[in-house]
Amino acid sequence: MDLQIALLLGQDGITNGAIYALLALALVLVFAVTRVIFIPQGEFVAFGALTLASFQAGKTPGTLWLLIGAGVVVALVDITQALRSGTPGRIPRIVGWNLAYPAAAAAIVFLLRPGEFPLLAQIVLALALVVPLGPMMYRLAFQPLAEASVLVLLIVAVAVHLALVGLGLLFFGAEGSRTPSFSDASFNLGLVTVSGQTLWVVGASLLLIVVLFVFFERTIYGKALRATAMNRTGARLMGISTVMAGKLSFLLAALIGAFSGILIAPITTVYYDTGFLIGLKGFVGAIVGGLTSYPIAAAGAILVGLLEAFSSFWASAFKEVIVFTLIIPVLVWRSLTTRHVEEDE
Repeated sequence: MDLQIALLLGQDGITNGAIYALLALALVLVFAVTRVIFIPQGEFVAFGALTLASFQAGKTPGTLWLLIGAGVVVALVDITQALRSGTPGRIPRIVGWNLAYPAAAAAIVFLLRPGEFPLLAQIVLALALVVPLGPMMYRLAFQPLAEASVLVLLIVAVAVHLALVGLGLLFFGAEGSRTPSFSDASFNLGLVTVSGQTLWVVGASLLLIVVLFVFFERTIYGKALRATAMNRTGARLMGISTVMAGKLSFLLAALIGAFSGILIAPITTVYYDTGFLIGLKGFVGAIVGGLTSYPIAAAGAILVGLLEAFSSFWASAFKEVIVFTLIIPVLVWRSLTTRHVEEDE
């Protein structure tokens, strides 16, 4: 390996690591707030990329039907609960978010021909279809079990992942899709040629991380999420709704996942099940951070990206094994240095 090859591999590693860092941050956020190990995170990556690809191919994305179906089910559940609890004043808001919003999205898709939209408008519309699935998923699958053990929540997360993979196959088929590059520009930096798409991925990832930092540090909702992550009982006593915190954390996780999928769609062909492997690599980064530290999780994800890139050069057939083996020494170290506390029954 010469210097030029090392620099090229480093570029690929940083590009992939930037995506893994976003997913690791989402996994840490969801676990800290809800205690859910969010296995379906990768499905939002695939849905975001494939929804955008469907628009560009002039097709109606299956995520629209998933949004409509999930909205109807959530509306029925919430309206029934509102009537039983004697709070019918909540019904207009329930109908607006879960029925009117998907109907408006369907009207845009069927009447305005999104395939003719500029790229930015297509990206916004793809996010508008995929991101609301996050809080809807929380409402249906995880909110009723909010006080269950971590193991039960993990089992539910695996079940949701399997269901979404099946729906992805139904909606998008077994063939993969790739979107056009955001930029065809390239820049020569010494021995390395950096593509415009690489700069888009790294720049957009850094921008989103900065936006999330400002959100958590400067906004009321961000501080509420931080409080819930630190102490759920204390946050509840201070008037912070843990239900709101859970839905918001899933909303952010869906946004990060779908946005990551849109970023990688021009780089690699995305299939209905591609997100699972990408999400697992983000999970490795999150494990390095102990599912608690955002900066360490991001650094761990960058390490995963670099390790994957260099492993593909030295031992491409075993690169996935090498990447996932990184978990073992981290888990051993944390097992030896962390005081164990039995979870309350």
